[in-house]
Amino acid sequence: MTQTFLMPDPTGEELKAARTRAGLSQVEAALLMGYPVQPGSRGGQQSRTWQALESASDPRNMPGPIFAMFLLLTNQHPVFTLVSKAAMAAEDGTGTPPV
Repeated sequence: MTQTFLMPDPTGEELKAARTRAGLSQVEAALLMGYPVQPGSRGGQQSRTWQALESASDPRNMPGPIFAMFLLLTNQHPVFTLVSKAAMAAEDGTGTPPV
């Protein structure tokens, strides 16, 4: 069964708000989503890619499906949640994860 979901690209402000609600720094969010991180000019690390995605002046936006995954991974998706197969098996009482 195939379902179609709307997954619009977030604005930089929407992405920043979601990251802030999740309590993540830009570097932590970038690492979670597999974006590159590099040494910062003042020590520490930075993600220029994530900075650009949150910037109001940069034309790049995070693709909607990737934003949906970010929301799922940070437990912020408005409709869905991630559940492990083991948890599902325990819940249904079979002890066998679904395929």
